[in-house]
Amino acid sequence: MNGTVHAGSGAACGFAVANFLEATPDTTLILIGLGVISALAPDLDIDGTLRGKITLSHKVTKFIAQVIGVMLIIYSLYEGTLQEKLRGVGIGALMLIFSTFIKQKHMLTITGLGVLIGGFSLSEKWMILFGVFIMVASIVSHRSYTHSLLGAVFFAFIAIELEQSLAISGVFYACLLGFVSHLLMDMKLLPVNKKGIKLFLPLSSKEF
Repeated sequence: MNGTVHAGSGAACGFAVANFLEATPDTTLILIGLGVISALAPDLDIDGTLRGKITLSHKVTKFIAQVIGVMLIIYSLYEGTLQEKLRGVGIGALMLIFSTFIKQKHMLTITGLGVLIGGFSLSEKWMILFGVFIMVASIVSHRSYTHSLLGAVFFAFIAIELEQSLAISGVFYACLLGFVSHLLMDMKLLPVNKKGIKLFLPLSSKEF
């Protein structure tokens, strides 16, 4: 499935959660946005040999790195002490600078490292875990660990910590359902998919 389809499924998951919880319009938009991001997260598993065959192009990958840098700067301005804010802004600025020079095969790893450091700087567990997720995704092959139950469980921990940080009901379910929707739509049970996903890695490499 392409990115547009995955984004649509993630948006639907976020909207469904918001509708079930009878969320306010603002919260609904947040949950939809998180659903979209979570549904695209499994495709962060980009390596050099597959970059021409995956959903995200080189320009999109660079754009994502820059967006994360900007978001880290904005987030840092509103959270933590002055020293923590300065560290967060500095890390975000460095991510913006490095993203313009680093090759695609290195960029995701650097982005993940930046998010990881930012998480430690701001004492945000979800950000630390997401940084680890990005770094792992940058070195594994496409449709492997980020498309497995192990990856889904790890992402669930990110979602738990994010909901606690934002204090918004439904964040966990919007994120988890968005992520799982990606896995379901990449499985061989759908006729449009020639290849499936290795759901039970590392115990089994069988595709489903």
